[in-house]
Amino acid sequence: MSTISSPPIPQSSGLLLAPELRLSLYETMVLCRTYEEAILREYHADKGPGFDIGKGLVPGEMHLSAGQEPVAAGVCAHLTTADALTATHRPHHLAIAHGMDLRAMTAEIFGRVDGLGRGRGGHMHLFDPETHFSCSGIIAEGYPPALGMAFAFQRKGNGAIAVAVTGEGAANQGGFHESLNLAALWKLPVVFVVEDNDWGISVPRSASTSIPTNAARAAGYGIPGERVEDNDVEAVHAAAGRAVARARAGEGPSLIEVHTLRMWGHFEGDAQGYRPELPEVAGRDPIPRYAQQLITDGVLATDDVARLKAAASERVEDAIAFAKASPIPDPATAGEYVFV
Repeated sequence: MSTISSPPIPQSSGLLLAPELRLSLYETMVLCRTYEEAILREYHADKGPGFDIGKGLVPGEMHLSAGQEPVAAGVCAHLTTADALTATHRPHHLAIAHGMDLRAMTAEIFGRVDGLGRGRGGHMHLFDPETHFSCSGIIAEGYPPALGMAFAFQRKGNGAIAVAVTGEGAANQGGFHESLNLAALWKLPVVFVVEDNDWGISVPRSASTSIPTNAARAAGYGIPGERVEDNDVEAVHAAAGRAVARARAGEGPSLIEVHTLRMWGHFEGDAQGYRPELPEVAGRDPIPRYAQQLITDGVLATDDVARLKAAASERVEDAIAFAKASPIPDPATAGEYVFV
């Protein structure tokens, strides 16, 4: 019996990344983590006693991306704000890496009038025309809009591409497969990225997916598929570079799956009793691991770790202060800015 295999993504020359680029990847990861730590702090600050998900400055669910920073840094290093990026219900790291304004983003998360959607969307529905960024709380539903943008870019011939990011659980949804099929059929300039953090809410991948890697699914649509192990930002950067170059050259879509890490709960308040590996998670943190690699290679000095963290904290705290100072929308305007 013959088997179907994905065409390979053309390999790069294998040259080491420039020190300036490696430092930039690290800085992006630090900024993303610093932001999530601040949102974590503000989210929980006024939800007690106990935990009331409906209380506080930021009521409702909150999905944070600590541990998945290598995906955002590695992929977005190849993009400009002319390129489109669609994300999941866990979107902050991708929005930050793609250049979204921290003040407007944070004000939206806090539900304030100076937010991206004037406080109407919240953290799972960040829409930013300036950076062609959008995300959705509906599983796999970032993929079809990415096709629309890729189709527009193709018609315009402007060289821009779309990147669609989703989780491994979403790879079992119809929107995922329909999007891969149409993108391959029309040879659209799009890169599909799957963040495999091992858990679809509380369901392990082994209990929901019949194959060991979603990258293998690319073969069914005649497009390249590649899986990146170890949550390695430089490996992500290399894989994304190959896929982005292919899309920009008019050669069509590619699929990348990154075995990443969800360090915290599916949502804030998740006790994570279903995770037997939880005691080991902190030791798999990709940021200190990459810092040590850069220090060993002479790219980063030990003193730089604290300095870059402080610089990131300054930016993040400015955004938090801006959001808190922004007015809460007048209830009388609830119907405004929702329907165009």
